[in-house]
Amino acid sequence: MTSQKDPEATAVNANQTKVDVAIVGAGLAGTTLATVLGKAGRKVALIDPHRVHHDEFKAEKTRMEQMRVFEKLGLGSVIRPLVTPTTEIQVFRLGQFFQRKPESEFGFSYGPLVNGLREALPPEVPLMVGKIAEISTGPDWQRLVLTDGTVIDARLLVVATGYSESVRRAVGVERVEHSKAHSLAMGFDLAISPQEFGSRSITFYPKRVAARIPFITIFRIGNRIRANMFAYRIVADPWTQAFRANPQQVLLQLMPEIAAQCGNFTVRSPVEVRQVSLTTTSGHRRSGVVFIGDAFSTTCPAQGDGIHRVATDVDRLCSTYIPAWLETPGMGVDKICAFYDDRIKIAADATAMRSSLYAKAIITETGLEWRIRRLRNNTARQLMIIGRKIRHFSPRRALKVILEKQA
Repeated sequence: MTSQKDPEATAVNANQTKVDVAIVGAGLAGTTLATVLGKAGRKVALIDPHRVHHDEFKAEKTRMEQMRVFEKLGLGSVIRPLVTPTTEIQVFRLGQFFQRKPESEFGFSYGPLVNGLREALPPEVPLMVGKIAEISTGPDWQRLVLTDGTVIDARLLVVATGYSESVRRAVGVERVEHSKAHSLAMGFDLAISPQEFGSRSITFYPKRVAARIPFITIFRIGNRIRANMFAYRIVADPWTQAFRANPQQVLLQLMPEIAAQCGNFTVRSPVEVRQVSLTTTSGHRRSGVVFIGDAFSTTCPAQGDGIHRVATDVDRLCSTYIPAWLETPGMGVDKICAFYDDRIKIAADATAMRSSLYAKAIITETGLEWRIRRLRNNTARQLMIIGRKIRHFSPRRALKVILEKQA
């Protein structure tokens, strides 16, 4: 990294652009940020190596909480046509129906979602297709040089490149692993008609923690019935290979109750697998540059906090920090650190990391404390199931159920 002179003092050519904010990475985080800033009248350069985002197994579902943030950012009308809403969540635990939640979730395919957002970019924010050749940063201006010779001078550089490391290395920022190969995310389609499945989503929790699976969730994406399953294993695990070879057989062994809810389903697509590590960033407190979303930290997608972190980063930057930063000269480290020290951002990042670590521990840890926690949780759930049956059965039938459970 090197400091840079004011671009006003450098020779200007046809391939040189001067902007308020340069955003590297046009995934969900970068494209959302560019759209909001562009609509606010900021001059933005959005750079990505590809005009069309490739198919990618990544986040496939989000909650109403995150949808409200996108609505707040003015993107609700863009995002809603790209997602499939769910009106009810049915939960199965211990092999039985456990709970019905009247909550909304939204299923989507990540690539089409990002491409839909790119198509809705304001005319003032065209997507610049190119790769970064050089980066220099400093307390006043940041300079990007693309491989085709294009030069972009920006007051602020935002890195939104997800898991990509090349831009991070160019800036001099390192990724820190906190839990390597923490979990697996698996995605596949089920051969069930949307009419048969309805507008619900279903979550199944295995009976046995030995499976090392927190849950599987089944939901709609358009006319597809999609399953996301998470496992605390690695790609090379023989169990993982067995699941990829015959997912239906393994699922019915683990959770036979799936068949009653999804009929004689078959898995109609290859099983996509993504290994996830929990990471944070070091060396990021520097002048002129902000890291957001997965470029800043990564957490387990099983808890559904990844999109929440993205939405929080974009919201805090657009509503509070970038407008204030651009009002005064310079882009020193004190400005940048105000964003990293924002209590709302810190809370979102900390909650996601804490939830990721706890969710694995409650499944995989073998110490006495964790065994007691699992016993306490399962006992409480079993009592809830029995209580629900008591309310629906006659007193004689309820007594029989209790005696059967005790036996």
